[in-house]
Parts: sequence; C-alpha cells; structure tokens
Amino acid sequence: MNQRRQVIFSLTALSLCPWGSASAMPSEAMKAMQAIVGTSPVNTGRVYFELPPLVESGNLVAVKFSVDSPMTPTNYVRAIHIISEANPSPNVVSCYFTPLSGKAEASTRIRLADSQRVWALAQMSDGSFWRTSVDTVITLSACTEMV
Repeated sequence: MNQRRQVIFSLTALSLCPWGSASAMPSEAMKAMQAIVGTSPVNTGRVYFELPPLVESGNLVAVKFSVDSPMTPTNYVRAIHIISEANPSPNVVSCYFTPLSGKAEASTRIRLADSQRVWALAQMSDGSFWRTSVDTVITLSACTEMV
C-alpha cells in the first residue's frame, strides 16, 4: 500500500510541474512546408512513407520513404523532406536526389517527441510537390526538454 501512495504522489507532483512547451505545433509544421513549397500547389499521393503506427520509444524510429519516378534528366525527384508536427524543430530530415541517384528512396531512424502526424513532402524536377502523412503513437517520448 505504501508503494501505491508513493506512485500516486509522484504522478501528482509531475502533473503540477511547470513544463515548458518543447514541441512544435501543427501550424509550425505547415509553416515549415510552406517555406519549402512557397506558392506552389501541393498534391496528395505519389509518396510512399513507412512509419510504424505504434512505437514504444521515440528515441529511434525507423522510417522509409520513396517516390516512384523514372529518374531521368527531365523527370526526377529533387528532394524528399520529412516534417513532424510535435518535434521541437519540425524539419526532421531532407534528402536530395539527382538523376544519377537511380531511385528516390531512403531509410533512416529519427527521433519523435510525442504521438503525432509526420509528413513526407517530395519536390519533383518539374516544380510540382507531392505529400503524404502518417500518424503514429509514441509510448515513450524523445526530444523533450525539462524547464
């Protein structure tokens, strides 16, 4: 019974602590995408983005992304940007490609601060932009700062 009281007291104390906001907001993620695309329209689809729907720890989250493209000198993927809605900085990673890349695909591990929506934004050589998103639930957050 004593341990139970200690846990309850600890949780109550944590909930009363003044935590600073250490995460971006969806509007900041949209601003980050707007900075990349400018005034160009953004289409939905064409981007393959693999992110687990449930992640135990946000410290190392495996992601894989690609765009189906012929990768010719006149038709190729210039860049793929990963944007998160709840990380301290919404720009998580950007990968740049040329026709010599052969394929527009990459995989890496990223840190995610909390459960959130993560966007994959692709820029094509013709100036068009394509995007898709994945929602994920993080049970143990990363990227947080205690104030």
